[in-house]
Amino acid sequence: MLAGFSMALAQEEETTQWFKIDALNPGLGEVPDEVSRATPREAARSFLDLTEEGDYAAAAHLLNLSELSEAEQQEKGGTLAQQLAEVFQRGDQLNPSNLPSRQDAIIVDSSGENPMAGMTRRDIELTSLRVDGQAYDIRLGRYKAENEDPVWLITPESVSAIPLLFEEYGPSMLEEHIPERYKQMLGALMIWEWVALPLFLLLIAGFGWGVYALVGLLAKWLPPGMRSIFTGRIKIPVSLIVMSLVTQTLLDYVVSFSAVATTTFRVLLIAVAAWGVGTIALRLVDTLMLNMARRLAGEIDDTKPKDERRFLTTLYATRRAIILVMVSAVSIYVLSQIQLFETLGLSLLASASVLAVLVGIAGQAVLGNILSSFQLSLAKPIRIGDLVIFEGEWCYVEGIFYTFIRLRVWDERRIVVPVTYFVSKPFQNLSVKSAKMYRQMEVILHLSADIALLRKKFMEYAKEEECVVEHHKLLCYVTGQTATTLVVTAYFMASDPISGWTAEMQIREKLLTYIRRYHPDWWPREVMVLSHEDVARAEGIKPHHSVTATSEPKPPSGE
Repeated sequence: MLAGFSMALAQEEETTQWFKIDALNPGLGEVPDEVSRATPREAARSFLDLTEEGDYAAAAHLLNLSELSEAEQQEKGGTLAQQLAEVFQRGDQLNPSNLPSRQDAIIVDSSGENPMAGMTRRDIELTSLRVDGQAYDIRLGRYKAENEDPVWLITPESVSAIPLLFEEYGPSMLEEHIPERYKQMLGALMIWEWVALPLFLLLIAGFGWGVYALVGLLAKWLPPGMRSIFTGRIKIPVSLIVMSLVTQTLLDYVVSFSAVATTTFRVLLIAVAAWGVGTIALRLVDTLMLNMARRLAGEIDDTKPKDERRFLTTLYATRRAIILVMVSAVSIYVLSQIQLFETLGLSLLASASVLAVLVGIAGQAVLGNILSSFQLSLAKPIRIGDLVIFEGEWCYVEGIFYTFIRLRVWDERRIVVPVTYFVSKPFQNLSVKSAKMYRQMEVILHLSADIALLRKKFMEYAKEEECVVEHHKLLCYVTGQTATTLVVTAYFMASDPISGWTAEMQIREKLLTYIRRYHPDWWPREVMVLSHEDVARAEGIKPHHSVTATSEPKPPSGE
């Protein structure tokens, strides 16, 4: 019973170490001495060396042709090896150094972070390629025939997919006419590719320039308006998208390059196409923002309706959201297409925490500004066109971007403030509810000034100003006094702060002109007592100098 249990355990252990088969490619004959198949690394390196030398018959011994008859193995083995070599050369370049060097392919991980460390493997993926949206894996498997040592071969499932992969990734029509002597490798590329690649890039660049010029002419032909502006702004992204489509078409049907160049083109084409689509979306939002700004009569300020300013702020937020989605989508899609994590392996996960800390420290300011920008977009403590007082400056909010806010000062200067700095400082938003604002003006006069007459003239002048609203709130009072002067303060409601400031200046000028013309005795002055007559009580004043609230005095002589 113990012997039977030991035999069953040994059989189970064998099934986890290799696949048992009756014979290994009997139709190919004896295995040449230069074929090495003991480990995954040796098998991959041997296959690449043999195919590079053109010895496809020997390279066929590294394929498991068990699904073919002996006659078909002899007839098709070399052809399949050649086709697989072409697929590796153009589809995804095989790097044997990334494969295990042990016969049992055990994963060695001294750190203990890999959960599969110490486990024996009998199946390893070399690469995964796509045809018409379907994935096809090329794998190495460990096989053992009776009385023979176990070896590593390309699995039968992968061998059956070679013709389909070769049709997709094999040489193009153009390459079929290139002499064999120019197909020798020179560094990472073949000889003919060093000549063809610059010509290929020049052709694509010329085609892109033609599309750029054509879109520019179309923008000029269109009638002036938003359509022509939008067309003129998308010349570059449209030309790049067309260039990427033309490049992909040429790579699919006309010419194909080695895996290094193909992979580089594939990544660039994906990034360029995604960037172009995102940029066109951004240009559309920018055009809408421009149209909105023009509809708001040019300058954006707090005199415009609140709904329009809120809509413009939402457009800015949409612009930032499109940028974020575009960058994230392009990054994720490009990483998924180039299989970055599979290429780098599990070691990337071990260093992910260190990388995250470094990126967090280096990008702390940028990330903080981005988050604060979205906070402003959601909470809307400020909107495009709001009038704010920031660090003593009267400014209009002209733009809210990812990392900064642009403020337009009343004298047409621009203040660019980081978003985090802006939200961390107190500021006054004079437009958060309404653009209307109380204004006050002070006039310092002599104690003898007639306040009733001054109040009457103030209300008269205030009602003449168009921006002064709610006339029932006009006020004029004595708010202070010294031994020789009165402080008279007038209050009025203005439709907006800037117009209110202008109205204050104009009303003050009119009041001062009136006082200078008709009542120069109201000016503040030093008092010297020459008699016991009390000027404050109007004692000793001659009748012809008296002024009533209902009569308009004549200006003194000489005026």
